[in-house]
Amino acid sequence: MIETLNAHSFFATKTIESCVRLENQGYCNENFLVVVDRVKYIVRKLLRDDIDRALEWRVQNLAFRQGITVEPLVFDEENGFMVFAFLEGKHKNTLSKNELEFLAKTLRKLHSISIDAKPIELSIENKTDEVLRAFETIDTYPKEYVLCHNDPNPQNIFFADDVKFIDWEYAGVNDRYFDLASICVEFELVDEKREVFLNVYFEDEKFYIEKLEAYKIIYRVLCEEWFINNP
Repeated sequence: MIETLNAHSFFATKTIESCVRLENQGYCNENFLVVVDRVKYIVRKLLRDDIDRALEWRVQNLAFRQGITVEPLVFDEENGFMVFAFLEGKHKNTLSKNELEFLAKTLRKLHSISIDAKPIELSIENKTDEVLRAFETIDTYPKEYVLCHNDPNPQNIFFADDVKFIDWEYAGVNDRYFDLASICVEFELVDEKREVFLNVYFEDEKFYIEKLEAYKIIYRVLCEEWFINNP
């Protein structure tokens, strides 16, 4: 990896002091912590060719302009890697009321970003009766297409003074309830915590719990199938 980085113009006049692969950080990429002239960077070696990396890069830049992700620095499509500024913060599995509020506001900011892209299609292999009923429920509500992260699990969210999303390879246009349902599942938001999160996100807008619950079913099944297909 160091040889590849040294050959790139971004690193040509810099001294790479260390390059350490980060364990258990991502399934679609290999991630490295690289220290260059005492400055930390994250380098992602891109492993899969079935992901629209150009769209991923475009979304990352749009999100950075909104202050909700880390600064993107290099996209070397030919050699298959990206470079980002290092982000201080922590991953969390349990959130306080204030953290939930920050997360809801950050997600709403993401969903306000305008992008010209077609909505993704949610493809599920195991269409059980429960899944079919969930899709039928979703179809009774209006589509609310926005730019979604589509994978807002705790490993893709950093908490510090604010909230930042990372890893945008699955980002794209989707119903905003998919991201909302994903977060409710991943952080086990029920009862009061769910109400705090949804009330802050929707502000004075009406929201639909039945639609949210249907998307939670879809999200859980998609996660199960993803881990089966990516052991």
